[in-house]
Amino acid sequence: MQKVAIVGGGGFAREVLDILMATNAISPQYDIQGYIDEDRQRWGCVLNGYPVLGGFDWLQGEQNADIRLVFGVGSPAVRRRLVLKAAAHGSRFCNVIHPSAVLTPFVELGEGTVICAGATLTNQIRLGSHVHVNLQCTIGHDCKIDDYCTLAPGVHVSGNVLIETGCDVGTGAAIIQGLTVGEWSVVGAGAVVTRDVPANSTTVGVPARVIKERQPGWQDQ
Repeated sequence: MQKVAIVGGGGFAREVLDILMATNAISPQYDIQGYIDEDRQRWGCVLNGYPVLGGFDWLQGEQNADIRLVFGVGSPAVRRRLVLKAAAHGSRFCNVIHPSAVLTPFVELGEGTVICAGATLTNQIRLGSHVHVNLQCTIGHDCKIDDYCTLAPGVHVSGNVLIETGCDVGTGAAIIQGLTVGEWSVVGAGAVVTRDVPANSTTVGVPARVIKERQPGWQDQ
């Protein structure tokens, strides 16, 4: 069984635990260690039966060398910072997929991907590393979703869509076929995207329109 720890201590981290436990209920695969959280006030707390072990420094030492990490942090920008910090500590990562998710054999996953219950991914789909596909999302044929993207619950992505690095797509949004969502952009909840989304922008509404633009690199500030 693979030893695994969840990075984060909030609601989505507990949902990642749900996926691990659902997987183990069918076929034991994960030896769940607990949570890694940089917030010292959480250290020693117990969340849904598992302890907050400490920060990334807790992972140092031979006894923890074989632990893989999965990130339960919803924000793409925060998740990226934590992934880079974990990688600097020499950590390795694993994918976590709910047993009820539907993935054809023609789906390619990067490392650290989380796919939640009820998600459906069809064919010739490529997901980058540390992508979150939330509850009941659908992703159509020939889509590419780059590193650190988050699809909130109920997002529907039509075929041949490119979602670039670090995008945060809100609950219930729909993206029409053949479009590009530019890097580090935000698509609001319930938006219907009918044209390409510029990088570093916030888009909302039906049809979606840009309401905010950010400077490149804003996610590192």
